[in-house]
Amino acid sequence: MSIEVRQLTVGPIAENCFIVRPEGGEKALVVDPGEEAERILASVEEMGASVEAILVTHTHFDHVGAVTPVARATGAPVYCPEIEVPALADIMSFTMPGFGPFEGYEADETVAGGETLELAGLTLDVIFTPGHSPGHVTYSVRDEEAIFSGDVLFQGSVGRVDLPGGDGPTLLRSIQTLVDAHSPETTVYPGHMGVTTLAAEQATNPFLAGLPG
Repeated sequence: MSIEVRQLTVGPIAENCFIVRPEGGEKALVVDPGEEAERILASVEEMGASVEAILVTHTHFDHVGAVTPVARATGAPVYCPEIEVPALADIMSFTMPGFGPFEGYEADETVAGGETLELAGLTLDVIFTPGHSPGHVTYSVRDEEAIFSGDVLFQGSVGRVDLPGGDGPTLLRSIQTLVDAHSPETTVYPGHMGVTTLAAEQATNPFLAGLPG
């Protein structure tokens, strides 16, 4: 089986929302619907798919601003990091001035890392990857060498650690966890910037220079 991933860069902070499904599958997952709900929904419709679940890596507003309208339109349950459920429920209290308004959402399901999800014909492992935010998780598509890394690891960079709950050493440990658990060929679908691979980041990303090989 192979997977089909569609990337939509949305909102003023250029956040990556992903729609993923097995190649040609009728059901899909939406990862981090940050903004532009109508565009996300139109893309799902264009693919001829229905949304089985909405997966949230973390609850910074640029990643969850469209959760409520997408969930309302599709009826799909929302999976949210357990620690960050209050932030999803009260988005505007955690949103920088000048952005929004966004509507809060009470998570349907929570994840904390260690779970295995069977959704839309895919098996996903949930990995706890804090550092950018306290409850951040990464979704790994089992047997497909693909991870949705949110704001942990980017092409040539890493997630910022100067926001509430951020911590630099914790973030690097999370990246080490991802490197240890996946092959170098693993495709990284990040929350911002371009798609990359673990091998490319280990070879060129200055933030990863201190990690064991």
